Amino acid sequence: MAKGMREIKSKIKSTQNTKQITKAMEMVAASKLRRAQNAALASRPYSDKLKEVVSSIATSGSSVSHPMLESRPVKRSAYLVITSDRGQAGGLNSNLLKKLVEKLKEKHKSQDEFSLFVIGRKGYDYLVRRKYEIRQEIIGAPDSPTFADIKSIASAAVGGFENGEYDELFVVYNRFVNAVTQIPTIKQMLPLDASQFDKQDSSLSAGYEYEPDAEAILDVLLPKYAETLVFSSLLENKASEFGARMTAMSSATKNATKMINELTLHYNRARQAAITQEITEIVGGANAIS
Repeated sequence: MAKGMREIKSKIKSTQNTKQITKAMEMVAASKLRRAQNAALASRPYSDKLKEVVSSIATSGSSVSHPMLESRPVKRSAYLVITSDRGQAGGLNSNLLKKLVEKLKEKHKSQDEFSLFVIGRKGYDYLVRRKYEIRQEIIGAPDSPTFADIKSIASAAVGGFENGEYDELFVVYNRFVNAVTQIPTIKQMLPLDASQFDKQDSSLSAGYEYEPDAEAILDVLLPKYAETLVFSSLLENKASEFGARMTAMSSATKNATKMINELTLHYNRARQAAITQEITEIVGGANAIS
């Protein structure tokens, strides 16, 4: 009985230590989630203004054209996959990557029909284990990333479409809704949908003069706008990562608390049974003497 009680007590102590760790990780994830949300909000004014300028040109009524606004027959596709570098975030990465693999198998007959760009160790390891060829990867992006951290891969992905290496580009990431809900998303990023550039009220929007001409401006702005969409997706995925980790660690903490209560109950019962047995032995010995 004493041995069993020692084992239960050891399990209680071990579970208490685990609970302290998961609680600390939950608090850290909550703090990082707030920073990630603030970063996403801070990036909006730049992307909104860039969209406003591009929209003004694209809907100006002049015969403006650009390869990034024109659909063409799809012979080859590209996917820019954004995942986390670390786990302990529930099914955040696995759900996204399973959805990606299903789409690749459904849409493409062989790997020659698509290219993969990957941000995040989880995505890289998952795809490499399944023998997918990775064209370019970035591993170890900071928790508070800047555009400079992913500029090389964003430029390569967007530039490949511009150069005609592939005919469509998808961004694969987790869309952040709240700390509990993150939606695995595969969104077509290129060619840009001209319908997203709504005609603006000239009385409310600024008037722009372009030099040398509108198409030359689009040559510069459209790649930057597409790269900004990549960065926005990264920020959303970061927020999703910390939200999912906070939720997972909160659930782990609750499970640890429940386990501690159950083990404590077992320990108290075993202790009570041991005391009762000792009393019974003492009473029995006293009766035998008398």
